[in-house]
Amino acid sequence: MSKNLVIVESPAKAKTIQKYLGKDFEVKSSFGHIRDLPKKGMGIDLQSFTPDYEVSADKKKLVTELKAAVKKAEMIWLASDEDREGEAIAWHLSQELKLNDDNTKRIVFHEITKNAILIKKSRILSLSE
Repeated sequence: MSKNLVIVESPAKAKTIQKYLGKDFEVKSSFGHIRDLPKKGMGIDLQSFTPDYEVSADKKKLVTELKAAVKKAEMIWLASDEDREGEAIAWHLSQELKLNDDNTKRIVFHEITKNAILIKKSRILSLSE
C-alpha cells in the first residue's frame, strides 16, 4: 500500500514522476478530464442553476480504479497543471472521488526532471508530517 497517491493529467508524466518518487508513492493519471456536461439535454438544473456533470463513458473504469487507489492512500496529491483546465480537472477529481480536505493537497510540478521531482518530494514529505 502506498502512503501517498499522486494524480496527474498525463500518463507519460505519471510514469516519469513515479520513477523518481519511489515506493511510498503511487502515481496515477486521470488522462485529462474525467467528467463533462452531458451530450444530451441542458446539462444544468434550471431551478438551482447547478451543472449536471457526468463521468465520460470511456473514463468509468478509470474512475473506479482511482477510487480504489484513494481508499488505500493516506494522503492524496492532486498534481494537474497550473492552468484553468488543470484546476478544473483537479476540482472534478476532488468532487467525483469524494476527496476529504483533511488528506488531500493540491501541488504542481513545473518541471518533470529528476532534480525538480526530488525537491518536490522533500517538500511533500515535510507537508504530510
